[in-house]
Amino acid sequence: MICLEHTEQFHIETPCALSLGKFDGLHRGHEELLRRLMDKRKEGLLAAVFTFDIPPKKLTEGSGVKLLSTNAEKRALFEERGIDYLLQCPFTPEIMCMEPEAFLDWIVRSLHVKSIVVGEDFGFGHNRRGDHRLLARFADEYGYALEVVRKIRYDGRDISSTYIREEILNGNMETAANLLGHPYGIDGTVLTGNRIGRTIGFPTANIVAEPAKLLPPFGVYASSIDIRGKRYYGIANIGRKPTIKPKDGETQNPIGVEMHILDFHEDIYCEPVRIHFYAFERPETRFGSVEALKAQIEKDIVFGRTYFGKSETR
Repeated sequence: MICLEHTEQFHIETPCALSLGKFDGLHRGHEELLRRLMDKRKEGLLAAVFTFDIPPKKLTEGSGVKLLSTNAEKRALFEERGIDYLLQCPFTPEIMCMEPEAFLDWIVRSLHVKSIVVGEDFGFGHNRRGDHRLLARFADEYGYALEVVRKIRYDGRDISSTYIREEILNGNMETAANLLGHPYGIDGTVLTGNRIGRTIGFPTANIVAEPAKLLPPFGVYASSIDIRGKRYYGIANIGRKPTIKPKDGETQNPIGVEMHILDFHEDIYCEPVRIHFYAFERPETRFGSVEALKAQIEKDIVFGRTYFGKSETR
């Protein structure tokens, strides 16, 4: 996959099919857009996705809403799905104020667009004045085919990033997975922690999420981790590890994710990983001693083994 970012000067010579949107979370609705896009690829067009490198709402409304997918996570997910071109365009004030007709002209001519696939709620241009009806009006003039994909619903409600965000913030990870089509996950690189887990017999892989990334509520979850293309299972804690004394000069530990991987004994420091959260077990708790923490972790591991149907390997 070719990723074009940090520039408004992009050009594709070969005819392409294009889908546009925020694609935050890459949920089931987005997956349907990509499926239709890949159908166009089978017909000989390149598959291209256009998105912005930050959510437009953050600039236009000053929103501090956390992301379901960071830019790096989006790149990885689009590449896994076989997209040819990903354009992560900077959302500059000039683009923000661009009229829909001017935006459409710029995109279609720059990218050699012959097919456009969008959702029925897609909006573009200044104040989102452009929509699928405007795209249909200009289709003949610019020579592209238009496909508008209806929203997918779950439990009587349209699937959206907002819906998914609500479920994650409530710790409803199984519902979030149903909306996404996959368990919610966080990418990161395994850091060298304080190794307390190793000293009490439960080594953990520690990662820190990007500040803009949405985290589920602090607590313990049945989780999986992808390492070097293989998936392993266990339990993960999100939070500040309140039982563990902070480093000198700090009042509390930084927010992080630490995962104990069942029956795993390899060194994975500095490895890129993706941790998925399947089910909430309990909130993060401050214990009176490391021994009490150890006793609880043993119960957490039983929860993880039971959830994933993993008997202990010796």
